[in-house]
Amino acid sequence: MSQLSPALKQATPVVAVRGEGLHLYDADGRRYLDFTSGVGVTSTGHCHPRVVEAVREQAGRLIHGQYTTVLHDPLLTLTERLGEVLPPGLDSLFYATAGTEAVEAALRLARHATGRQNVIVFEGSFHGRTMGAASLTTAGTRFRAGIGPLMPGVAVAPFPAAFRLRRSLGLSEEEAVAYALRGLDEVLATASAPAETAAMFVEPVLGEGGYVPAPPGFLAGLRERADRHGILLVVDEVQTGFGRTGRFWAHEYEQGVRPDVLITAKGLASGFPLSAIAAPAELMGRAWPGSQGGTYGGNPVACAAALATLDVLRDERLVENAAEQGARLLVGLRTVAAEAPGIGDVRGLGLMAASEFCHPDGSPDPEAARRVQQAAAEHGLLLLLCGVHLNVVRMIPALVVTAGQIDEALELWTKAVAAGSR
Repeated sequence: MSQLSPALKQATPVVAVRGEGLHLYDADGRRYLDFTSGVGVTSTGHCHPRVVEAVREQAGRLIHGQYTTVLHDPLLTLTERLGEVLPPGLDSLFYATAGTEAVEAALRLARHATGRQNVIVFEGSFHGRTMGAASLTTAGTRFRAGIGPLMPGVAVAPFPAAFRLRRSLGLSEEEAVAYALRGLDEVLATASAPAETAAMFVEPVLGEGGYVPAPPGFLAGLRERADRHGILLVVDEVQTGFGRTGRFWAHEYEQGVRPDVLITAKGLASGFPLSAIAAPAELMGRAWPGSQGGTYGGNPVACAAALATLDVLRDERLVENAAEQGARLLVGLRTVAAEAPGIGDVRGLGLMAASEFCHPDGSPDPEAARRVQQAAAEHGLLLLLCGVHLNVVRMIPALVVTAGQIDEALELWTKAVAAGSR
């Protein structure tokens, strides 16, 4: 008999047979509160009725229309509708299926558009598992080990991870930003000459790197250097976008910062495989002929799901809900952490919240994080780990989460922390 690859490691023991809103159900009917959202994908919850209906209706009309062969209405309508929520000036779109595929497309575009070869990324970054994207990823050797040589031309600059830099160097958040920007200037002076640097790729909140928000001033510093040196600023909003952080795009927290290229995926289509890059038409027009395409990109059913997702986000005010419930979640997590010495830091933005587990000396404690995450699953709360050392437990509930569900999750989290700390 065939089986799943043994390299796939399940975060929880759950075999889901049904999903509804914030809940998953197994074959025995046990209900689990899902604070993973399929790694931030089911933004409108599991099987939102409006998304289901849009998908059902579209599947009865046209399931596949390969977009370099024929165009179709869901693709054209989605392109028009995304123009209402994208940053001003990013008026041209290319569609793919996965976040890593969109990163590859952004990488190609950056090199084509600038005629330069190098790319700068930041410590703790995660941009995907395909070869180019893995070469841009520094969130852990598990994503890139054993497949080298990786793509050349990638330089790594510091990310202002305030908790780590406070522990190691005694820096304040403001000082951490200055430290990281000085490090970037050093990279430009020693490892990647500005005239050879095509782009900087950055996540507004590190995802797999530990749910670390970029402090105020950092993205503005990147924008200033990008403008000064003619470098493209590529903002990876695969996990942070579509309202996850309480703004439609996480980079909007940094006033006046506009990406040259924006990457989106995950919550874009409420569980259907769809990703995209957005850029000014003039910049997108510098892509070489034949460099953009794909069999499944812009699939009609996925586009219909994305259109329904946009409607639900607007009509149910889910971006505002993410901000409100995210604040409630962080307050609750900090209350739990105050009574749990093993939790060194609680941080997040909107409905991206994390608790970092540390030993008394401040070093990472992945064993404690794993124990607590597994204890949470036993209590009916599904969570995921992240961080370079996998010592961070993250919470990513769907944007439809209610105050009552936040409070229920915090009650279960309290029990899991107590169980996992014994």
